[in-house]
Amino acid sequence: MVLEEGRVLAVRKESMAALLLFFLLAVSAVSADEDAFIGVNLGTDLSDMPSPTQVVALLKAQNIRHIRLYDADRAMLLALANTGIQVTVSVPNDQLLGIGQSNATAANWIARNVIAHVPATNITSIAVGSEVLSALPNAAPVLVSALKFIHSALVASNLDRQIKVSTPHSSAIILDSFPPSQAFFNRSWDPVMVPLLKFLQSTDSYLMLNVYPYYDYMQSNGVIPLDYALFRPLPPNKEAVDANTLLHYTNVFDAIVDAAYFAMSYLNFTKLPIVVTESGWPSKGDSSEPDATLDNANTYNSNLIRHVLNNTGTPKHPGIAVSTYIYELYNEDLRPGSVSEKNWGLFNANGVPVYTLHLTGAGTVLANDTTNQTFCVAKEGADQKMLQAALDWACGPGKVDCSPLLQGQPCYEPDNVLTHATYAVNAYFQRMAKSPGTCDFKGVATVTTTDPSHGTCIFPGSGGRNSSFINGTSLAPSSNSTTSGCLSLFFYSGGSFTSSVIIGLLVLSAVFL
Repeated sequence: MVLEEGRVLAVRKESMAALLLFFLLAVSAVSADEDAFIGVNLGTDLSDMPSPTQVVALLKAQNIRHIRLYDADRAMLLALANTGIQVTVSVPNDQLLGIGQSNATAANWIARNVIAHVPATNITSIAVGSEVLSALPNAAPVLVSALKFIHSALVASNLDRQIKVSTPHSSAIILDSFPPSQAFFNRSWDPVMVPLLKFLQSTDSYLMLNVYPYYDYMQSNGVIPLDYALFRPLPPNKEAVDANTLLHYTNVFDAIVDAAYFAMSYLNFTKLPIVVTESGWPSKGDSSEPDATLDNANTYNSNLIRHVLNNTGTPKHPGIAVSTYIYELYNEDLRPGSVSEKNWGLFNANGVPVYTLHLTGAGTVLANDTTNQTFCVAKEGADQKMLQAALDWACGPGKVDCSPLLQGQPCYEPDNVLTHATYAVNAYFQRMAKSPGTCDFKGVATVTTTDPSHGTCIFPGSGGRNSSFINGTSLAPSSNSTTSGCLSLFFYSGGSFTSSVIIGLLVLSAVFL
């Protein structure tokens, strides 16, 4: 999309009459029968992410009710069972040719990846391929057949009403996307797009579209203002105006979505809704990507979430839901390519948020202070001496209140070094405001989103209780420490430590610190 700041783009004279007539015919025909939702994309490489159980725990903690998978991973689908979370599963591009050429292959795919999991797992849609027209054009001739075969298998199982079938498109298939009223799909794909849109309309499905204002901004050579890409407020003279419709556009996202609406209208499809299957902003980039920053990523995703959940709609279809999946839930450190390719996530793989979204007034999804949903725990199987040293240090130089671990206190049981070390390292982690590097302890501790509280033992940071923060430098021994920093004052030999030991430890802490 090419857009000059504050400029009203003139319509071609030869198409003025046709465009005016078209606009009158293409009035809002998409119905507003449901609210928009925000979902997340899980990512392409599950080996680079937490376990399925941990992923689901994070989804629950952040009230995320919609997730898109790039495949139909069995372990993930089992973990999502009985959660009510709405799941989009995907046919990967490398399976598209086989499914598009064989009804039986499609039926087998549905039996293995859908029927085996419903109704326990709430699968509500299937994405067949991903950006096929631009990423895998040789499979384009079988794309519609693949959708039809998958849908037929759902019909045979009486699942077609609850599970919609579509395919995500790159916004790059839309040409001349500004002004939106002049946008059209690449005409070379008409033999695919026309039957595809007919299929989506006949099955009450929707167009899946990937919208990345970041790339539009990067590729505009300075023509698109950064504020316009980030949803930041613009003065009226800076807004983009479609000269054909006189609609004002205050952000790139809306302009792209409306371009898709108009492109469908040119092919006489005016009732198809749009779901944005990918959108986001990278939080880190290399020297050629100076605007891939934490602040810009936070600004874009926070504003996007507010924009979607407020049911703002677009200038062409105000108030019409444009549900959107954020790309993506986790950073993918192992992903090949540029630095930015690894840094689209809202969370690091250890469950710690990359940044805290600013979502006041945007509902409950992702609105919790995500830093309050993480804990530090001792690793199972860790060396007992190292766990003992971590426990000693946290309750000593780390200045953690370990009195709840005394015999007769709520966190005494189970009386073993792993459980007691978990309490101590987590108390230190919470005390240090969960600063980076404060949950390592020579590699025997790790961050988790699962609350380790048990019974009447409420861990610091759980529900905001028992948590106090201090300012200052991290004192926790980390993987970069050259000395252990531990005082071996608590000894486990099947027994417990006493209050006198704790008092002695506090005295010694004062001496050593």
